[in-house]
Amino acid sequence: MSAIGRVLGSGAIIFAVGFGLVATPMPASAQQGPQGAYCASNDNRFARCQVPWRDAVLVQQASKARCIRDQTWGFDRYGIWVDRGCRGQFAPAYGRPSYDRPGQGWGRPPEQMQIRCESHGGNRQFCPVDLRRDDQVRMVNKLSGADCRQGRSWDWSRDGIWVDRGCRAVFVVDRRYW
Repeated sequence: MSAIGRVLGSGAIIFAVGFGLVATPMPASAQQGPQGAYCASNDNRFARCQVPWRDAVLVQQASKARCIRDQTWGFDRYGIWVDRGCRGQFAPAYGRPSYDRPGQGWGRPPEQMQIRCESHGGNRQFCPVDLRRDDQVRMVNKLSGADCRQGRSWDWSRDGIWVDRGCRAVFVVDRRYW
């Protein structure tokens, strides 16, 4: 390469670096909606999604790969991070200490999260949700003609909500303090 080519090439690199155009891993912008934000690890790659919250909870898993807090997804001062194929819908987590303001105490009481879970063809369906020890789940809107009775055609555990026997419904998770 000629001397002029090297000078022009290094000038282009300085220009690109100055304007942040160099190919570096940039935070993904979470697709935000009324239920929170969607963040995805595509092709099992690490991704980071910026959100304006101080912490997050997994509302609904959207991947076959497990989404486990602090293993395949988490939250730090830069936002939500996901890895190893975890994809899901996230919502703000209130009642947890702030990452950006240490020692600021606890946030306001949590809001309710809604999850839609449906049994099709009478088959059992599991809807993964990150539930904590003190959380409560209740059905708020039955969507099917089939019977939806807790303990018989729907219930929940720490891993999520299951429905069976044609039960289709919207559930609310009452998030408690941790």
